[in-house]
Amino acid sequence: MLSHAVNPIIFVATFTSNQSAHMKASLATTNVSTAETLGLSAEEYEMIKNYLGRTPNFTELSIYSVMWSEHCSYKNSIKYLKTLPNTGEHLLVGAGEENAGLVDIGHNLGCAFKIESHNHPSAIEPYQGAATGVGGIHRDIFTMGARPIAALNSLRFGDPNNNHMKHLIRGVVKGIGDYGNCLGVPTVGGEVYFEDCYRQNILVNAMSAGIVKAGETISARADGPGNPVFIVGSATGKDGIHGATFASAELTEDSAEDLPSVQVGDPFQEKLLLEASLEAIQSGALVGMQDMGAAGISCSTSEMSAKSKTGMRINLDEVPTRQADMEPFEMLLSESQERMLVVVKKGREQEILDIFDKWDLECSEIGEVTGDGMLDFYFQGERVAHIPADSLVLGGGAPVYDRSYRRPEYMDQVNSFDPKTIEVPTELKTVAQFLIQLPSIASKKWIYEQYDHTVRTNNMNTLSPSDASLVRVKGTQKALAMSVDCNSAYIEADPEIGTMIAVSEAARNVSCSGAKPMAITNCLNFGNPHNEEVYYQFVHAIKGMRQACEAFDTPVTGGNVSFYNESQGAEGAEPVFPTPVIGMLGLLEDTEKACRSHFGQSGDLIYLLGPVNENISCSSYVRKFHKKRYSPAPFFNIEKEVAVQEIVQKLIAEDFIESAHDVSDGGLMTCLLESGMFRELGFEVRVRRGIRPDAYWFGEGQSRIVVSIRPERQGSFQEFLDHHEYQHVCKLGRVTNGDVLIDDQSWGPIKEWKKLYNQSLTQILES
Repeated sequence: MLSHAVNPIIFVATFTSNQSAHMKASLATTNVSTAETLGLSAEEYEMIKNYLGRTPNFTELSIYSVMWSEHCSYKNSIKYLKTLPNTGEHLLVGAGEENAGLVDIGHNLGCAFKIESHNHPSAIEPYQGAATGVGGIHRDIFTMGARPIAALNSLRFGDPNNNHMKHLIRGVVKGIGDYGNCLGVPTVGGEVYFEDCYRQNILVNAMSAGIVKAGETISARADGPGNPVFIVGSATGKDGIHGATFASAELTEDSAEDLPSVQVGDPFQEKLLLEASLEAIQSGALVGMQDMGAAGISCSTSEMSAKSKTGMRINLDEVPTRQADMEPFEMLLSESQERMLVVVKKGREQEILDIFDKWDLECSEIGEVTGDGMLDFYFQGERVAHIPADSLVLGGGAPVYDRSYRRPEYMDQVNSFDPKTIEVPTELKTVAQFLIQLPSIASKKWIYEQYDHTVRTNNMNTLSPSDASLVRVKGTQKALAMSVDCNSAYIEADPEIGTMIAVSEAARNVSCSGAKPMAITNCLNFGNPHNEEVYYQFVHAIKGMRQACEAFDTPVTGGNVSFYNESQGAEGAEPVFPTPVIGMLGLLEDTEKACRSHFGQSGDLIYLLGPVNENISCSSYVRKFHKKRYSPAPFFNIEKEVAVQEIVQKLIAEDFIESAHDVSDGGLMTCLLESGMFRELGFEVRVRRGIRPDAYWFGEGQSRIVVSIRPERQGSFQEFLDHHEYQHVCKLGRVTNGDVLIDDQSWGPIKEWKKLYNQSLTQILES
């Protein structure tokens, strides 16, 4: 566990300031105290000594400290990540094989997609933290040869009424918007939640998806001893040093001193790098390419070499720098943005130089591939590091831990919840008004309007929204369907069931758009893995994810683990809710079959597909209106979930329904209101007899979808359901011209509900 007794960045500054020459700092002898300061344990320090057969110098130890951080090595999570399903009919590249997953979408095309976190940097410097998170995830996509065509994000904040939180929200949103808008990749979807547990540890997860033609992908390999190694893109600076270590530690009141760990992004430079990289890949002159993300040169050289079972000899004097007198360990650990490491076929160097010169980018030969499996770094004619590449990476020498865990004590309170203690309100309209204005439920218009979602003209949701983000695949009739989902309150209540719900809701959104779920990427945000209750949450979340992914046949293509999302408060460590965000990719074979999420016209009939039950557990109604934090996860049954998604996919494919919108946060009433707002159409519905009305309207039992149909299709609709032996269906009512009628009582025009929904969060963030 990383101790914060000494700040790594301050340590480095102090260490070097006491030396008169660069080489003294780089080659200085280390001890266990040095290792612990850099975030390594005493046991890990001994492992390093055994690998090297000697005591590491400061540069070597610095390399191990970033490569063996949780962010790079997954040392506390890999045992369980390996249990996730990683094979599937359409899967071309699975988890851990390359920078991103790759799925076959037909027409000789593949979709590369991935989600990653940039949590700690965003908490310290929200604009650059979020911006560089966006830049980094897009590089993972085009490093494989795919052109990014869509971005999504999943954000978690504390109370938006808090002034400091407003600063963080505004900075994160502007960082995401500015970077994506300048790069020319539309932000097409996402989710935003607000909970007190994120007040010190906000979560910023960014997802990217891109398209690549068959035969134009490239691997992150370093094959062929003698092939030259180039660094391309931006010059290397001191920003981001020890960023991976910083991401693998808890935030404290002193974390602002880690500001050098936050990278600085340049989207215009990334646009040039994107075009130059794709052109270089298509030239056929490259052997391999790797993004310089976490751990910079240290990571790219070691991972490419280990994958090919080769080594590299790197001359750090040839690395373009934007600051004078940089130390070797600073160049090796820098996480300066918009950089790539490329291995070029010997004899074709000039082709690559010409391409990057055309795009006005740095392109410098810094070394060559070797055949001995060693990484040798030289500076000013002297070797400053000599490390086996395999010893640095996951699956090689990096440590793997199986932490102990125990059931959290708070789960006793979860299981003791008695719904009978919740009194049914006499004014249900008041409850609905309260829920529709909750920051986590209300419109995120203030946020998404800052994102360019129309650039490249592929976004199908601009004129007619669907539950999933639909993005056309140009040159075909297909569209990608994407969704990010995770209700972390459910997962706190029951990590296994809650994570199954997260996968299922992401899939449900895709199904409601008319598409078929294909694969997922994940971003696993948890507290400190040394906390046994946190590790219990993690282990059981993985178990739930595995079960749900197997049920939907959606293999896990990769992602990111972000531990240490907790801070030391007055009463001890305060971890965030367990937040395993699911990025779901689906495929819509025919864009003409896309299904909208909103009612189409007055007079249409409204039906509910899925099981109806008297369940209010873990709903926003219980947690926020009645202020009961602990209750079990909502009703969930994986067989019923698969069944409702299969039937709605069939209904959409046969043009039976006009709209489909899943019931989620806020329950059935919120779903109905959201369905009516887009075209300002109301609805007339009645409560189902025998069920307490608050549970019927505001409960969040899963596996339910609200659909609307034309009146003349009522008979054939029921016949279709009977033919497929689907019985969980009930008629709710009909669509109106604008009035909302509940049990013959007027709740006012939909326009007034839309006003509440749209203004709530906007008024908070603009105040």
